[in-house]
Amino acid sequence: MGCLLMAATINGAWAQGGTRSPYSQFGIGSLNDQSQGMSRGMNGVGYALRQGNQVNTLNPASYSSVDSLTMLFDMGLSGQFTHFEEGNVKRNASMANVEYLTGSFRAWKNVGVSFGILPFSSVGYDYKSTTNSLQTGTLSESYSGSGGLHQVYLGVGWRVLKPLSVGVNAAYLWGTIDRSVSPVSSSASNTLTKSYSTTVNSYKLDFGAQWEQPVGRYDRLTVGAVVGLGHNLKNNATMTIISQNTVSSLTDTTAFTVADAYALPLTIGAGVAYNHAGKLTLAADFSFEKWADVKLPGNSGGQYELQKGLLEDRTKVNVGLDWLPHPSLQGGKFLEHVHYRLGAGYATPYYNIEGKDGPKELSVSAGFGIPIVNGYNNRSILNLSAQWVRSSAKDFITENSFRINIGITFNERWFMKWKVD
Repeated sequence: MGCLLMAATINGAWAQGGTRSPYSQFGIGSLNDQSQGMSRGMNGVGYALRQGNQVNTLNPASYSSVDSLTMLFDMGLSGQFTHFEEGNVKRNASMANVEYLTGSFRAWKNVGVSFGILPFSSVGYDYKSTTNSLQTGTLSESYSGSGGLHQVYLGVGWRVLKPLSVGVNAAYLWGTIDRSVSPVSSSASNTLTKSYSTTVNSYKLDFGAQWEQPVGRYDRLTVGAVVGLGHNLKNNATMTIISQNTVSSLTDTTAFTVADAYALPLTIGAGVAYNHAGKLTLAADFSFEKWADVKLPGNSGGQYELQKGLLEDRTKVNVGLDWLPHPSLQGGKFLEHVHYRLGAGYATPYYNIEGKDGPKELSVSAGFGIPIVNGYNNRSILNLSAQWVRSSAKDFITENSFRINIGITFNERWFMKWKVD
């Protein structure tokens, strides 16, 4: 696939989906950011974040921090502009999506519950490639793909001891991924159209823990850990080949099916967060995803079968900070009640391209948490953030993406007991 990417011309008319990247043709697509709200401005950290007024699905143990009177709803939207560059070829693309819908509430003492819909991976690309060989002559082909995987989850967090909380997210994972390679023009008399399709209906389980320790009178240190279970998704993948003779107009169709075609990797993550007097939060996360053990269906030597070595282990590091000048709602100027956030991150690819490493990611972010104040509610927050992501690898396309994230956390006191005099 390396030669295809290096020769690719990116079209202005893109397939629909949560991404516009040609790299989403590999693996199960581009892996989506699983963070929300506050975490987005901090570049996606969250394993050790424990904020009772924000939903944090990165670690289900955090759900136990939700206040007993609170009902949280969090919705996120995003817009993205991407600049693609390869040699002298430059193209731009843009997109917008509703990214997530989540909620959280206190079920009973020391137990919090969360629910919602999150993206997992996205496929969306459309480009052309021209190759020359003695066997096929000049061949111009169109590569396109769409779809992705989504999850609807239910999570529970339990404060077992004063400093220790544990939790679990149980999700239903579903989606369809379609890819195709079709000839646009060819000097050969025989042409092949290949289409690849798979549908996933499975589950996803993630476990988490957090230990919150006071450090002095005004500070606290939180350590978090998560484990995502790896397992086979038990889905079939189908490849359909349509061979057509342009001289005789004869067409032949052949279909191949591979069982147990996709799997999730074992994922391990750890994080630490330091909070000073409710004003300053510093956090760092590290995660490891064991994709190298996952096999994928591939077409090699005329056989469509499971192959190992198409994926590789992925590591990811994020750091972030949140600064709130005036934590108390009483007094202070409006700008002193705004959260100011910064973050940065680095991630390795989870796939390779013809034996070469895929693009590594560098990212930075900045954001604000703006309180929504009205006559009956001063606890809801408008989370705004911007993120720049650079994906690059030697000899392949370089992507520079600028993302705008808009999240609204509605914080309602549904469970307050009203007193009538």
